[in-house]
Amino acid sequence: MNTFNPIIEVIEEEYEIPHLGATRKISALIPYDYYNTEKKYPVLYLQDGQNLFNPDAPYGDWAIDKSMGKMASSGLKDIIIVAIDHGENERIKEYLPYNHPKFGHGKGKFYIQFMKEKLIPYINTHYRTFTDYQHTGIGGSSMGGLISLYAGLMEPEVFGKLMIFSPSLWISKEIFTDANSFKPLDNSSIYLYAGGRESKKHLPNVLRLMSILHKKDASGNHFDLKLSVNNRGEHAEVYWREEFPIAAEWLFFENRL
Repeated sequence: MNTFNPIIEVIEEEYEIPHLGATRKISALIPYDYYNTEKKYPVLYLQDGQNLFNPDAPYGDWAIDKSMGKMASSGLKDIIIVAIDHGENERIKEYLPYNHPKFGHGKGKFYIQFMKEKLIPYINTHYRTFTDYQHTGIGGSSMGGLISLYAGLMEPEVFGKLMIFSPSLWISKEIFTDANSFKPLDNSSIYLYAGGRESKKHLPNVLRLMSILHKKDASGNHFDLKLSVNNRGEHAEVYWREEFPIAAEWLFFENRL
């Protein structure tokens, strides 16, 4: 066993989400030496908790616990990750911030409201955290990437670091409208990843988003933006697993403030 692996704490098996009338399992992965220090830590909130550190997940996992252990062995350990399980059959609706002709009324706005009004205050109360937007991140892949992107675009004063992998931009053109209206705050950052072997329109959509965001980057704000494209990458956990430590290091451990 890697002695640098994070401590995994289940915050609650059925954490109440009143904004959705639902409950979810929520876990925290904290540095291996958390209880031996008085440090404060940045926090990254990740979606699809079932697929983050469970090797028996149906579609594979990101293995973030193993990545955090390897990073910590190199000194990159000062981060807390909060893993929020998805809603199974409700996943698409809960990660969808818009209305859709097939999926109906999206509940994504309520999900972000829950994070902002209940979950984040809970984490900041129960763990030693930096609470400003510059040290608060959100991320996910596919629909989890879409809702994380939406959260960052609409709540830049809450989420200043975005880890967006293979976002489901196809589901609504409104995400591009929101990107055009986005006003990034100083010292915020976005890491955007796409695979070259995902759906036919996936990479063009990501490049379109990148073009919009790049204009914000050139607007005079101290705003960092990075695009990573894996030409062999498919829409699958194994590729997000590869990308996670690279994105985490860039977002949280490179001194750009």
